[in-house]
Amino acid sequence: MHLLPWAKQSSVPRKGRVSSFLAGLGLLIAACVFQLSAQADVAPSNSAVARAGQSNASPRRADFRNHQVSREARDTANWIVDSGDNLGMPFIIIDKMQARVLVFDARGQLGGTASALLGLAVGDDSVPGIGLRKLSSIRPHERTTPAGRFVASLARNLKGEEILWVDYLNAIAMHPVVISNPKEHRTQRLASSRIQDKRISYGCINVPADFYKSLISPAFKETNGVVYVLPETKLNQSVFASYYKVE
Repeated sequence: MHLLPWAKQSSVPRKGRVSSFLAGLGLLIAACVFQLSAQADVAPSNSAVARAGQSNASPRRADFRNHQVSREARDTANWIVDSGDNLGMPFIIIDKMQARVLVFDARGQLGGTASALLGLAVGDDSVPGIGLRKLSSIRPHERTTPAGRFVASLARNLKGEEILWVDYLNAIAMHPVVISNPKEHRTQRLASSRIQDKRISYGCINVPADFYKSLISPAFKETNGVVYVLPETKLNQSVFASYYKVE
């Protein structure tokens, strides 16, 4: 049998050796506990240090590059940048109240903004199962652009045309304006100053073709991104769980 260096044979009776060993082990444990307790009293935890650092740090904000945007869009963009909610990805804010789309890079710099056509009906929720239904079965009051945070990526529709999938479950995408039905006057609606003129789609987001090609497509070409659809009947706090106002 091989003994550890400190466990050599001795003339002390076996029972006495066991008692001495246990007593020594008890003293060692007590010393360790005392040392750890002392360290806990004087050294803050890593999480405490992180919280302290965050509370003292200046808030980070989006760079709007002199673009005029709504207060709601500005507050949302500042929250995204300050919190890092976009996880290092490019992001888009869809301001339904203003019928506008804002495209940001991963650092929160605004690349550009444009008018957008949105769902005909006012509302922030999709009807359950609407993504599986035929367009002809979707009634006017069901044609909403749902609010929320969506991880988006480029894809191809059934015609082979590039689109940005926003909410795949509910068949919501962003794409160049559809002009196949002249009676809808979608190009003219995009140029209109009246917000109501821009509520016409089944829920998808239509943007000017050149805006899509020059900003949206390049931003999402090599990566996923995040699309934030601002609510129009709810508060941001009820749609974005971690939302806060950046002061």
